Amino acid sequence: MSARHDGQGFRAAIRMNDEYPGQGTGDKDQNLDTERTMAEAPETGDARVDDAVAGLSQLAGRPAEEHVAVLEEVHGRLRDILEDLGPEQR
Repeated sequence: MSARHDGQGFRAAIRMNDEYPGQGTGDKDQNLDTERTMAEAPETGDARVDDAVAGLSQLAGRPAEEHVAVLEEVHGRLRDILEDLGPEQR
């Protein structure tokens, strides 16, 4: 089992919340309903990559349960672009 998925991170977050009450996701002053701005990705010089990355703009305003599909689509497009490149271009 990898260290990333062994649950240690979750336990560490709980300990951190116990050590620093009032900070983190339980902060009553935190306004989670505010609109978040999405940074624009810089151009890469490859129109195919720029077009694929632009697909991330679909995340804005979508419920979190739809994010996985959008991310998988963008990842798939980027993976296809890499496969089209020869080893010398990577």
